[in-house]
Amino acid sequence: MEVLHIFPHLNAALNATSGLLLLTGFALIRSRKQGAHRLAMLSAASVSALFLVSYVAHHSIRTYYYGLGPTRFTGEGLARPVYFTILTSHTILATVVAPFVLAVLWRGLKGRFEEHKRLARLVFPVWLYVSITGVAVYFMLYHLYPAG
Repeated sequence: MEVLHIFPHLNAALNATSGLLLLTGFALIRSRKQGAHRLAMLSAASVSALFLVSYVAHHSIRTYYYGLGPTRFTGEGLARPVYFTILTSHTILATVVAPFVLAVLWRGLKGRFEEHKRLARLVFPVWLYVSITGVAVYFMLYHLYPAG
């Protein structure tokens, strides 16, 4: 069961890394460094995909091998609606944005830059929000209000 303690920290690190790569990619394209932008964005997508694999593995191991449910949030008062609002928006937007991330990447890789740019302007802030709120959920769940 000791392996389970690694996953939340790994997942938060992957979310944070994805967010930093997204910001780097944004800065690079604003500087007209297309090659470096491409590398940063493909790296962000790869890290996000690795996060998804790690997240699914973590919850599968918790459920199927140890019979555990989700980690309980122990915060009280105002912390509860704040946490659950962040968690809910994070979860919904992560699910919704994933196929759009693939669509943006596909258009960029195929050289359809006008379409890529139009869609990226909508997808980028949502993807960045998902990365940031993933770290916020981790911080609240495991550091501010850890389960006993």
